[in-house]
Amino acid sequence: MRTIAVINQKGGVGKTTTCVNLAAGLARAGRRVCLIDLDPQGHASMHLGVETAGGADSVYQVFSGARTFDDVRQLAADNLWVAPSDLDLAATELELVDAPGREYVLRKALEQSQAASSFDYVLMDCPPSLGVLTINALCLAREVFIPLQPHFFALQGLSKLMETAAVVTRRLNRDLRITGIVLCLYETGTRLASDVTDDLQRFLSASDPQAPWSGAQVFSTKVRRNIKLAEAPSFGQSIFAYAPGSPGAQDYGSLVLEVLAAERAQRAAAA
Repeated sequence: MRTIAVINQKGGVGKTTTCVNLAAGLARAGRRVCLIDLDPQGHASMHLGVETAGGADSVYQVFSGARTFDDVRQLAADNLWVAPSDLDLAATELELVDAPGREYVLRKALEQSQAASSFDYVLMDCPPSLGVLTINALCLAREVFIPLQPHFFALQGLSKLMETAAVVTRRLNRDLRITGIVLCLYETGTRLASDVTDDLQRFLSASDPQAPWSGAQVFSTKVRRNIKLAEAPSFGQSIFAYAPGSPGAQDYGSLVLEVLAAERAQRAAAA
């Protein structure tokens, strides 16, 4: 099972869009996928038509101990389950502030789940902050994908994320690695996008081999700015269901193929 945290502390860079459509694309490819929505805004849940209005169970009940992970997950599409979020999840930051082992609540919930072992992928849509919810995701995950808009300030935010990953790897989860960077909202033909991409490649190639981002790949797929990606959430559908012929579906379909190629490479290396 690959456990992947999709994270960026900057909003509006395509984080939730990437997490949802990558999960949907992997499910369409026959993989059993669970998406855990850790953002109190619940956008990933709503994107797939899963809402927690009316008192339905959410990930908040898992953190509070009132429900198990198996109680709250819902089937959103063939091969795709969602553990939804709601605004109550925002209270978790305060409720767990002094709790012992607060960094491992989500990991323990998955370990106790009867269904978790049947998943091929667990993807976590993290909130745009570096609080206890994100730390829980990083303590569960073995991999981190970072959606990144190719702008200069985005590179500065990336350094903060990498510092956080280094601290978590050193103190809490030695298996954690940043393995992929997804360029989103890409504007083809602009010099800025090309320059930022080149700077990112040079930084990664010159990184310390012991750093948790050593060996990270900048995915060849560049997710272009596309209005259909912005429209799909209002219909509660992934881009593949809403506009399968759009550039957004083409780009995320290509990203899925790259992720599956990495999966095959991992299996070959382990054989």
